[in-house]
Amino acid sequence: MNKKLLIERNQYKNKNVLQKYGLLFVFLFLCLILSLSTPNFLKLSNIINIFRSISIISILAFGATFVVLTGGIDLSLGSVVALTGVIAASLAHPNTYPLIVPIIAGIFVGVLIGLFIGVIVAYGRVPPFIATLGVMTAARGGALIIAKGRPILDLSSSFSFIGGGEIFGLPFPVIITLFVFLLVLFVLSKTKFGRYVYAIGGNEEASRAAGIKVNIITIMVYIICSGLAGLAGIIQTSRIAVGQPSIGQGYEMDAITAVVIGGVSLSGGRGSVVGTILGSLIIGVLNNGLDLLNVSSYWQSVVKGLIIIGAVLLDRKKKN
Repeated sequence: MNKKLLIERNQYKNKNVLQKYGLLFVFLFLCLILSLSTPNFLKLSNIINIFRSISIISILAFGATFVVLTGGIDLSLGSVVALTGVIAASLAHPNTYPLIVPIIAGIFVGVLIGLFIGVIVAYGRVPPFIATLGVMTAARGGALIIAKGRPILDLSSSFSFIGGGEIFGLPFPVIITLFVFLLVLFVLSKTKFGRYVYAIGGNEEASRAAGIKVNIITIMVYIICSGLAGLAGIIQTSRIAVGQPSIGQGYEMDAITAVVIGGVSLSGGRGSVVGTILGSLIIGVLNNGLDLLNVSSYWQSVVKGLIIIGAVLLDRKKKN
C-alpha cells in the first residue's frame, strides 16, 4: 500500500513539474535543435533580432491574456495596430507636434476602441468573437480612410527612435516590452483586479454572486487589450518609419497563438503572463529558425496552425 502511494506521489510530482516547466523545456529544446541546424542562430545579432521581432506580438499577447483569462477573445488587434499607427503617424511629422502627442493619440484611440468593445460585450451581450470581428473590419476601414489608402511618410526622427532606437545596445522596443511585461505580471498576480480577472474566467456567475462587478472588469480588460494594441501600433509604425494602413494583418492570430501556447485556457480562469512571454519567444524563435532554414512562409503558416490545434487539444486534456 505504501509502495503504491509512493508511486502515485512521484507520478503527481512529475506531472506538476511537466506542467510547470514543460513550456520552458520546449523552448530550450527548440533552441538546441535550431542551433545545431544553422550556425547563425546563436549569433548575438540574430538573438537581438529575435527579441526585436517579438516585441510587437508580445505586447499584443499581454493584452490578449487579460481578455482570454476572462473567457473572451479579441480578433481586432491587428486592425487596431493599423488604425492607431496611422493616427500616430499623421501627427508625427517633423516640426509639428511634440512627440508626446502622437503617442497619447495612438494609445487613446486604442483605449476608446477597447471601451466600445467592452461595453457591447458586457452590456450588449454580444459574443466577443462577433463584437471584435466587427471592430476588426471597421478599424481596418478607418485606417484606410485616414491614410486615404496611401502610406503616411516623413516621420520625425524622435518618433522613429521609439521603434528603431537602441539604449546600450538593446533595442528600445525590447525595453518597452520588458516594462509592460513586469507591469502586467504585477497586475495579474498582486492586485485585486487581477484576482477578479481570474475569478470571472473561472466562473462568471459565481463571481457575480460574490459581489464582483463583472461588467466593469470585462470593460477594463478590453480597454487594456486595445490600449496595448495602440502602443504596439505606435512601435510598429515607428519601426518601419511609415504609417501603413495595411500593417497588422494576422497579428491577432500570432498574439492569440502566443497566449494559447503559453498555457492560458481559452475557456478562461487559468494561465499566466509568464507563459504568454514564453509562447511569444517560441513563436519568435520558430519563425526566425524557419527563415534561417529558408522554409517557405506558406509552410510557416501551416506549422503555426498545427501548433494552435495542438495547444488547444492539450488544454482540453488538462481540463479532463
